[in-house]
Amino acid sequence: MTAPLDIEGPAAPPRANGELVFAEPWEGRAFAMAVGLYEAGAFTWPRFQAALIARIAARESAPAQDEPYHYYRLWLAALEDVLAGLRVVSADEVSARAHALARRSPGHDHRDGHSNVHGA
Repeated sequence: MTAPLDIEGPAAPPRANGELVFAEPWEGRAFAMAVGLYEAGAFTWPRFQAALIARIAARESAPAQDEPYHYYRLWLAALEDVLAGLRVVSADEVSARAHALARRSPGHDHRDGHSNVHGA
């Protein structure tokens, strides 16, 4: 079962020459987490898609913001909405985990060209 990603429209992920585009490593991980949970049967794609479209619509209808539009922040927020709505995880657990990850030291993503394979 493969996630039926939109090619066009508000829920369509950023693409370049038909390929998905991730500006940061966490974006690819957030994408993979949502697709993996969908493929594992944790939720239906229409449910996730509706949550993503709702997040995008809310962002677009909000007063002008200092922070630029960021698709994968909305993607991750939609995933959190779906999982919290299904009671798979609480909003407090998501918040606590997000804060813990934010406190990780610089370089934990191996952005310096270091191999992601530990012990190699």
